[in-house]
Amino acid sequence: MTGWIFGVIVVIFVVLTCLRVLKEYERGVIFRLGRCVGVKGPGLIFLWPIIDKMMKVSTRTIVMDVPPQDVITKDNVTIKVNAVVYFRVIDAMRAIIEVENFLYATSQLAQTSLRTILGEHELDSILSEQKTITLSLQEKIDRDTDPWGIKVTLVEIKHIDLPVELQRAMAKQAEAEREKRAKIINSEGEFQAAQKLSEAAEIIERHKTAIQLRYLQTLKEVAAENNSTTIFPVPIDLFKPFIELAEKNRDK
Repeated sequence: MTGWIFGVIVVIFVVLTCLRVLKEYERGVIFRLGRCVGVKGPGLIFLWPIIDKMMKVSTRTIVMDVPPQDVITKDNVTIKVNAVVYFRVIDAMRAIIEVENFLYATSQLAQTSLRTILGEHELDSILSEQKTITLSLQEKIDRDTDPWGIKVTLVEIKHIDLPVELQRAMAKQAEAEREKRAKIINSEGEFQAAQKLSEAAEIIERHKTAIQLRYLQTLKEVAAENNSTTIFPVPIDLFKPFIELAEKNRDK
């Protein structure tokens, strides 16, 4: 009786040791006598003792930081660039069988791809076309990791570190560009103002009374100011009759 109870206990212990529980985001690659027999999970799975071995693989999105890389651009400028890669395992069997360590392999591939892709562009395009460059990076890394059962969902450039001398040169260039735009805007304003003044002069020339109306408007604006002294500009045409009369009297 005691031996029977002991045997039942041993059987229960063996069965319990053969059971495994995999979480929703985990998959188990099963090797039986060294040969891959498939992928199991999630949930409760059974492994034969001694002959079965299991390797767990997470199917969640993995965020991998790409350390700063020394990149020589197409126009021979040395910069430091780091990035971040988002990817996930879509085929656990290939991720285990096709590559020794898919995390390390993906990290190395991301670093070399970052140097290769950025080395094909000039500095100005790297700074202004980051969206296009990140898409190219994503396509390249995704294509190269596809045999490993990995799907790259996103690649983003985090920071571009420029040499101090280059930062100063770019600051001077930006300042000169702003001054250029300011001068262009100022000259365009003066040109438009000159055009309007020319049009106004043509109207005044056609309508002689317009100058008198403008004169009265100026007097009104001057009178509105809180000045102790008011200067009234008087057109010379008002004195013309008196000047002519004085000349006639002098001739007599």
